[in-house]
Amino acid sequence: MSDTKGSPPQNLSRRSLLKAGLAAGAVAGSAGAAKAAGDPLITEVQDWNRYLGDGVQARPYGTPSEFESNVVRRDVEWLTASTESSVNFTPLHELDGILTPNGLCFERHHGGIAEINPADHRLMINGLVDTPLVFTMEDLKRFPRENRVYFLECAANSGMEWRGSQLNGCQFTHGMVHCVMYTGVPLKLILEEAGIKTNAKWVMPEGADASAMTRSIPMEKALDDCLVAFKMNGEALRPEQGYPLRLVVPGWEGNMWVKWLRRLEVGDQPWHQREETSKYTDLLETGKARRFTWVMDAKSVVTSPSPQAPITHGKGPLVISGVAWSGNGRITRVDVSIDGGRNWKTARIDGPSLPKALHRFYLDIDWDGSDLLIQSRAMDENGFYQPTKNELRAARGENSIYHNNGIQTWYVKADGTVENVEVS
Repeated sequence: MSDTKGSPPQNLSRRSLLKAGLAAGAVAGSAGAAKAAGDPLITEVQDWNRYLGDGVQARPYGTPSEFESNVVRRDVEWLTASTESSVNFTPLHELDGILTPNGLCFERHHGGIAEINPADHRLMINGLVDTPLVFTMEDLKRFPRENRVYFLECAANSGMEWRGSQLNGCQFTHGMVHCVMYTGVPLKLILEEAGIKTNAKWVMPEGADASAMTRSIPMEKALDDCLVAFKMNGEALRPEQGYPLRLVVPGWEGNMWVKWLRRLEVGDQPWHQREETSKYTDLLETGKARRFTWVMDAKSVVTSPSPQAPITHGKGPLVISGVAWSGNGRITRVDVSIDGGRNWKTARIDGPSLPKALHRFYLDIDWDGSDLLIQSRAMDENGFYQPTKNELRAARGENSIYHNNGIQTWYVKADGTVENVEVS
């Protein structure tokens, strides 16, 4: 497989795209002819032009168009034994830009959704602090707050793909990631309010749900960029995302972003809880397991075309779109291959480039209707490249579930349908 950097992406102007589109329409035949003769959807008055629509109070919260009702989180029923300790997936193939709508952020629970009245919710700090404290939600909202955009990825995202292609859709292979703007209080300010002792080295957040989720977080990370968040994309957290309070641990695996946050214990060593011993460790080829592999490394996936987003317009201009992210910081480059990794072109990153956030990339090509093997490969500002799946297996074996950031391949057929495949 070649690892050359490739040439810059094609810079097609709008005029050239339109000309190319008309040419494609002419080849298609009936579609082009209908437009030339006068499309009735243009020449005839439609019902939405003729009759008054709903008033301003018909949808007071706001809902998507009925024609977008298929854009929802989906689960895989056979994946887990119960729905309370399960996952559903963000429909990445239907989204654009870098922000995920709150209603489409994937869910992962260990004991179901806790429904908590914020008036009854408390956050306690105990352990190696000068003064153990208990905060109400109103107390927390009086601290200085910040707004930050971060991706959140489950450590098991793409975990089913370790031994080969399994699930036919980027919603299911890569949909345990989302990206929103969080509003909250820097964890550092809350810890300083309690006064951490000089021998304090770790923090253990605990959730108020039925699983009482707990993880050990090094004090350096807690004081660096962690946030105690109560809003996402401007509105209160959704119950499935930890309402009324969750921890934000930027760039680190999602299970550490404890939802329904009720307690922060400060200690001088990690706690070795169940979720950091029997779970969320990386079983290697030797039978040994790596622990505390917190950072989600550079990763990307083409979201369109993909199995749930086939090509429907035939030959001609084609926008290849996808997302990339890294827990190490900003994405500086994404390369895209349409021939299974033999040749690469550098994609265009569009929109904000924020550290530890999703990045949107595009590669505009003129599709000739032949079969494609589409891949993407991300690089972050610290020089980490997304590996091939074979490179990943050579380093980690095939026994793991977590931290699969290998390059994904979609096989695009001449009829525009797409399958999940693997190129060795």
